[in-house]
Amino acid sequence: MPRSLVPVLTAAQLQEVLANAFPGADVPRVDEVTATGCRVRLMGHERHGRPGGTVSGPAMMTLADTAAWMAILSRIGPVVLAVTTSLHIDFLRKPSLGNVVADAELLKLGSRLAVVNVRLYSEDAPEVVAAAQVTYSLPPS
Repeated sequence: MPRSLVPVLTAAQLQEVLANAFPGADVPRVDEVTATGCRVRLMGHERHGRPGGTVSGPAMMTLADTAAWMAILSRIGPVVLAVTTSLHIDFLRKPSLGNVVADAELLKLGSRLAVVNVRLYSEDAPEVVAAAQVTYSLPPS
């Protein structure tokens, strides 16, 4: 049976789940739960950069994966054993080294799999800098 797309966790609750899952880690900020998923922000720092003054690919992949996970958990609750099974990302433009915003949209939320589209933007520019599709395996209810 498909799961409900009605949010069950707030942005603050998701932030707490994320912080508890990765204690002491530099985790992104959950800005909001939206009608279709959530918005997550990487507070860009030099440690996320690479030569050329841009955000590194691994930092953007981490943000895309985190945003997808938060979008899923916003609908199913704090199921921390939901795991990534696939992540495809296209890097479209070179973002400036700074904050990057991820808008995650749930495409499918089934009983065993969830599929999420994630679009990444530089905070200071409207163009999409990367687009990802992330699939998660969900543990049995």
